Amino acid sequence: MFTGIIESQGVVKSIEKEGSNVHFKIESSISSEVKVDQSVAHDGVCLTVTRQEQQCHWVTAIDETIKRSTLGVWKPGTLVNLERCMLNNGRFDGHIVQGHVDTVGEVLSVSDEGGSWLYKIGHKPSENPTVEKGSVTVNGISLTCFNSETNAFSVAIIPYTYEHTNFKALKVGDKVNLEFDIIGKYVKKLLEQKEK
Repeated sequence: MFTGIIESQGVVKSIEKEGSNVHFKIESSISSEVKVDQSVAHDGVCLTVTRQEQQCHWVTAIDETIKRSTLGVWKPGTLVNLERCMLNNGRFDGHIVQGHVDTVGEVLSVSDEGGSWLYKIGHKPSENPTVEKGSVTVNGISLTCFNSETNAFSVAIIPYTYEHTNFKALKVGDKVNLEFDIIGKYVKKLLEQKEK
């Protein structure tokens, strides 16, 4: 389990395909601290560390993960948000993040507000809803959404988050990984079952 508080950023160093699997070599400041078999969220995608080399670690994504996330468009040089799984004695600074991406969204607009940035993110209308002032995960970052619509929402990014995540590299048209709030997903499912 994760909290959506980004710990470090990594850079994709190389990509190797093996059948339908894709292996990614990631260089980061936490790569030397992770161990084989540990779960690390990469732009919000929970991946298992399979190898370690000095300041780099390797992770493998299966075809299903590639199809549901932005991993398929990663290339050497891609900047990736990283978070190790939560310690059971740690603070819960974000919200419950599973590292299971629901869908790929798209940056619809970016607005510099003179000290913060507003991003409007679009997604399929059939996906799980957001609620005003509710939680959402964008590229692994726990954020509060507003202007909640059936197929879009907005988030405000403070300078610290802008500088310490890959939000600074996002522009209109870019794809992002979205994980909707697990509590909202359960509520939605319960209500749907009740209506049957």
